[in-house]
Amino acid sequence: MTIVDLDDLMRAGPAAIDGGLASELETRGHDLTGPLWSARLLREDPAEIRDVHRAYFAAGATVGISASYQASRSGFARYGLDAREADQLLAMSVRLVREAREAAVADGVAQPMLVAASVGPYGATLFDGSEYRGRYGVPHRDLVAFHAERLRVLLDAGPDLLAIETVPDVEEAAAIVEALALVEASIPAWLSFSCADDATTCAGQPIEDGVALVSAAGLAAVGVNCTAPEHIAGLLTRIRSAAPGLGVVAYPNAGRVWDAASASWLGEGAETLPDAAVREWFAAGADLVGGCCGLGPAAVAAVSAVAG
Repeated sequence: MTIVDLDDLMRAGPAAIDGGLASELETRGHDLTGPLWSARLLREDPAEIRDVHRAYFAAGATVGISASYQASRSGFARYGLDAREADQLLAMSVRLVREAREAAVADGVAQPMLVAASVGPYGATLFDGSEYRGRYGVPHRDLVAFHAERLRVLLDAGPDLLAIETVPDVEEAAAIVEALALVEASIPAWLSFSCADDATTCAGQPIEDGVALVSAAGLAAVGVNCTAPEHIAGLLTRIRSAAPGLGVVAYPNAGRVWDAASASWLGEGAETLPDAAVREWFAAGADLVGGCCGLGPAAVAAVSAVAG
């Protein structure tokens, strides 16, 4: 079948998506310290971001996720950029994935390759680890306004789908769903939560509450990301039980712990994902599996091989 959107991709069977962007940029020698994280390179070295996307497509990724996770007008304002300049960089993040796809096609890469605009949580812009806690103490209306502002720019850039990711809190997920309606988003989207264990979001709500919200909103898929690999199987079982007809996505991190004080990942992490674990996740109901922080092209290639 011809794959033209996220719904087609999930119907076609198990597939790999991409891996961690910032961690792969760091592996390539870039210093990403500071509040903008990988978004800083949108201004300083966009070609390197494009090359990472290209490497993931070459490894078998069927979805490339843009470098807009931590990008926002307020974040770029700290670097002296006005709203127009910030919006141009946000739009560029989507264009870089598209350019990487074009290069991959020219290289002979044959699998479907969709362009996803990353929609990170409000907490990511605070650069204090809040995306792994949630409950920011920010009024609901302010969260809606923050996400709607960024969504408008990303949607105008023409991605194939929205990857709403690392959301720690069902309350923020509700604000994002409201923002999607406000901007009249008409492309497929997944919403994935960051989770603390086998059963709950980082903010402590049952993952089933998040699944119910995503299902009621009519999004294409729900999932978990930037969560330790050992929690994925249990979470997928709960997600699939709560919403048997909803698409499911999972892209864990390497298993380390983010330390906000040092702005670094602590502990030992895996460089790839065991084949047995990936098979278990697909069997538990995941349609799409990839990697997040610390998992690069080798991990994506391993997932792609299992997916077939």
